[in-house]
Amino acid sequence: MSDLLYKNICNYVNLSKEDFSRFVKPFEYRKFKKKEVVLKEGDYCIFEGFVLSGCFKIYYMNENGFEQTLYFAVEGWWITDIDSLINSVPSILNIEALEDSEVLMISKKDKEHLYEIMPQIEKLFRIMNQKSSVALQRRILSLTGKTADKRYLEFLEKYPGLEQRLTQQQVASYLGITHEFLSKIRKKIVKNS
Repeated sequence: MSDLLYKNICNYVNLSKEDFSRFVKPFEYRKFKKKEVVLKEGDYCIFEGFVLSGCFKIYYMNENGFEQTLYFAVEGWWITDIDSLINSVPSILNIEALEDSEVLMISKKDKEHLYEIMPQIEKLFRIMNQKSSVALQRRILSLTGKTADKRYLEFLEKYPGLEQRLTQQQVASYLGITHEFLSKIRKKIVKNS
């Protein structure tokens, strides 16, 4: 079950099977049912989770009361509210399972302990945080500088096959548009292909 995590980690750092066993020991295996909330706005985030199976949406409610999806986390992705986790502040994000899902979760305390006893783990999370920062920057630039058509095409490239697992409303929320406008974009793309 943790093979996916091992492969993911080996993309960033070299870790022997023995070291990986030590690394994965403090992780807790959790199952979440479809629509189950993992983190609710106002709660404190005390975990990071590695998605083994399933799909999650990480979102917030904007000031107009509309849901705005920051990202989807599928197999091989991580879930957390990094601001709440690092700064010990109430979360402004919600994390919800969109499918029955399985996650390996680690507490902030256990992760900090791993940093102390396994220096390569601190390097691992530094590299992952850098990649996450790059992805966030690209997402902001896309939302502020690209047309909805281009954002939709980027979504299809970034999350291959995910569209079939989501509702049109969920995809539209990620793109920052209405589901009616998304329908128009889809029709236009089909017509032009």
